[in-house]
Amino acid sequence: MLVRLATAYVKSPSVAEEIAQDTWTAVLDALPSFEGRSSLKTWIARIAINRAKTRAQRDGRQVPLEDDEPPSSDDRFGRFGQFKRRPMTFDSPESLLADRQIRAAIERALEDLPPQQRAIVAMRDLEGFSSEEVCNVLGLSESNQRVLLHRGRGRLRAVLERALGEGGRS
Repeated sequence: MLVRLATAYVKSPSVAEEIAQDTWTAVLDALPSFEGRSSLKTWIARIAINRAKTRAQRDGRQVPLEDDEPPSSDDRFGRFGQFKRRPMTFDSPESLLADRQIRAAIERALEDLPPQQRAIVAMRDLEGFSSEEVCNVLGLSESNQRVLLHRGRGRLRAVLERALGEGGRS
């Protein structure tokens, strides 16, 4: 979990692993000061994210604080957020992950998400964090977290649709 959170801010897997190790050292050092105002999981995740942000800045990269990206032009949604066309249906998650090309496309798309979207999608969909825990860890409002999660999931879904083709799989 810590490595995945760190990769939301740093691209190198080895740097993310180093951040995870540093996080555990910091957790052990700070454990006596843990006040229990949040869950232990949330507290540890917050330490990991702080360390990842610090490392990214130290390595000379800037982490955007907001997602200023314009909305997607794929025109799948109507003016009020409803689908213009029915979304594709997919095979079971197990059969999709079995297909290496699709899995590689999903992993590339996850890596290409903006850092906050990547962190939110990873925390919610891959690590099982609750919405409240994600908001506490990342310091986001509930509505901002929902918007960023929706955008991230939308991008991943678009990649999945392209990888499977317009007609889906049979």
